[in-house]
Amino acid sequence: MDAAAHPSRPAPVGMPMRAAQGDRRSKDGGGTRDGAATITKPQTRSKRPSLYRVLLLNDDYTPMEFVVLVLQEVFNKTREDAMRIMLLVHNQGVGECGVYPFEVAETKVTRVMDAARKNQHPLQCVMEKQ
Repeated sequence: MDAAAHPSRPAPVGMPMRAAQGDRRSKDGGGTRDGAATITKPQTRSKRPSLYRVLLLNDDYTPMEFVVLVLQEVFNKTREDAMRIMLLVHNQGVGECGVYPFEVAETKVTRVMDAARKNQHPLQCVMEKQ
């Protein structure tokens, strides 16, 4: 008995599947010759993550030089940018250090607060959704 003629046996190696199983078409006349249809995934658009502003708040006790050092170490600011932000904090009461995704902003706030606590300064750093 021929293996291609028996329905429970696979087609022999090298023999095309359609030769063993016959020519199939979908009932509506479309599709492919072997009955397979192309499945397309719906396009999903990834949403951009929410961004958060990291802000330093002014106080009357934290030394300006400490604020500049924090801006340089935590936020990778140049000395000039750190001085400019520190003066904004000093004169306006608040200064923006940068805009980051949630996890990055949260980490930077934690690093600033830990440095301030370690050096016994009341410097406050917060984040707000942009």
